[in-house]
Amino acid sequence: MADQARARKLAKRISQIVASALEHEVKDPRLARVTITDTRVTGDLHDATIYYTVLGEKLDAEPDLAGAAAALESAKGVLRTMVGQQTGVRFTPTLSFVTDTVPDEARRMDELLAKARELDAEVARIAHGAEPAGEPDPYKPAREAEDAD
Repeated sequence: MADQARARKLAKRISQIVASALEHEVKDPRLARVTITDTRVTGDLHDATIYYTVLGEKLDAEPDLAGAAAALESAKGVLRTMVGQQTGVRFTPTLSFVTDTVPDEARRMDELLAKARELDAEVARIAHGAEPAGEPDPYKPAREAEDAD
């Protein structure tokens, strides 16, 4: 079992190799808008999970996730060979590609936070000129101790 620092270094190096290969070596047009976001390597350095995102042709266009996944699957052997040649480890890790959902989740969280801000502003607007429903001071004053003469 390798130490975690070595696994992190190998994961970072695999990310660089795969990203560079997708940009310069692999000539599949479906991979033109694929971005490698993260790589995780198991403790024994035998398996690497590569996380990626896919951008659409335009800002409002849906990305081709199925096409990118198929292209990555078909290029997996070439990418693994390049990783093995450029890392110099005894056993070249197997590569698996997973779509990264962090950007979508971050976008969803931003939308929820914006909605919460709008609702907070509406509550503040309603409460601006509001009067208390009961007494102005709802707390009872402390009883004064009766003198027991």
